[in-house]
Amino acid sequence: MLVPFASCAASGCQEALRGLRLPHLQRLLRQMGVEGTDAGDPGSLSAPHERALARAWGLPFEDGLVPLAALQVRQAGQEAGTEGWAWITPAHWRVGRDHVDMALPHDLALDADDSQALLEAMRPYFAEDGITLAYDAPLRWLARADVFRRLPSASLDRVMGRTIDRWMPSGDAGRPVRRLQQEMQMLLYTLPLNDARQRGGLLPVNSFWVSGTGALPPGLPTPLGLQVTPYLRDTALVGDWAGWAAAWEQLDARDGARLLRELEQGRTVRLTLCGEAGTRTWSSAARGAWQRFTGLFSAPAPSALLEGL
Repeated sequence: MLVPFASCAASGCQEALRGLRLPHLQRLLRQMGVEGTDAGDPGSLSAPHERALARAWGLPFEDGLVPLAALQVRQAGQEAGTEGWAWITPAHWRVGRDHVDMALPHDLALDADDSQALLEAMRPYFAEDGITLAYDAPLRWLARADVFRRLPSASLDRVMGRTIDRWMPSGDAGRPVRRLQQEMQMLLYTLPLNDARQRGGLLPVNSFWVSGTGALPPGLPTPLGLQVTPYLRDTALVGDWAGWAAAWEQLDARDGARLLRELEQGRTVRLTLCGEAGTRTWSSAARGAWQRFTGLFSAPAPSALLEGL
């Protein structure tokens, strides 16, 4: 199991950690050993859980080129091939005097009808650059084009609610995307749909974000039994640390208890906890070596386990 947003350096998160109660996680880790750590960098294009996912799939890692969109196509039972894929997220950019930041995508309150109408308006411009768009969800479209094979992109989790300047696609590889973003700002500014959204008190969609870029290598095997938990993400991104702590405790009661049962039944269990910079992986297979090295037979408190990720 891979747990994104298990911790972060925000003061509210660190305060919530001190009151966190995760009894199943503690019992689980008491019987497991540290298999590996990834110190990471909070300035990397790929978030820690994306790097961990690349390792779980056996993908060669290159920052900003974890092919998450291609993996989604593959997991949906479609043929991803070795083409370049990307996620396109409709976005609202707030332009200040000296910076641009991006609203949280959920703040758009974008429904399926508006999203598909926006896609149809934007589709011809993308097609001119050889990019094929397909609707997936209101806040996620799939894009296929050769340009995405080698285009490093910043994770949406890095930029939402933040200043975007440092995360923009750079260099020659990013030039087509930057040009498209400029063209879409002009198109969307005059779009009647956006006028109607604003009259209804909704944010206009005035740009888009590209993420999850890359291509799958041929013959990639599917990892068995991999679970990625989405439950902590939304509360962490909006800084709702009370909600985050509650979600952690629910995760512990449900999935922590399940993993503990599997471990006690003799199955191999691996758990990766991801922060905003790095990750730490525990495994039942590493249990003996870890205990002999450390001499510890009880797991630390959750705050000690999760701090520093």
